[in-house]
Amino acid sequence: MHHHGYLWTGPKNRFDEERLRRPPHPDPPQAATPGDVQAGRLQDRYREAAAEFPVIGLPPLETAQWLMKPKVVVRGTWQEPKEAADWLGRHLARHAPRFDSAAQRGTTHLALLVNSATERLSWGGDVSLGFYLERPVFLSLALVTCSPNRSAPGLSCPAR
Repeated sequence: MHHHGYLWTGPKNRFDEERLRRPPHPDPPQAATPGDVQAGRLQDRYREAAAEFPVIGLPPLETAQWLMKPKVVVRGTWQEPKEAADWLGRHLARHAPRFDSAAQRGTTHLALLVNSATERLSWGGDVSLGFYLERPVFLSLALVTCSPNRSAPGLSCPAR
């Protein structure tokens, strides 16, 4: 078991584009018949998801789905939960002065997040955190357990 780290910052309105954060359904839709507008839209959505989801760095709706993204979006890989949580802590500390909420900037709060991440990773869980930075920017940090992932054991490791 190991852990991959992911980081994304960008406009909140881009983060809110859920259609880009959903993977394509495993079964493509049936071919649309001429005049079937709804089936045509479904096919268009499927094509868009199949083309976009695997290559864009937007955080997926489900944390484990980060494993479906290419290796290039992995920001780090660690064998030990503590090492992965330390990476998380460094990024929290780096971005904390820009957190929109004063309560989230406190060192005690950040330390609790890092300790909680260590614990969760130690039993094979995933960690996903999000923060508003100076609006309208959003920060997403994730640590995903791999080989296997508890919530999605069928997903393969992007590092392979």
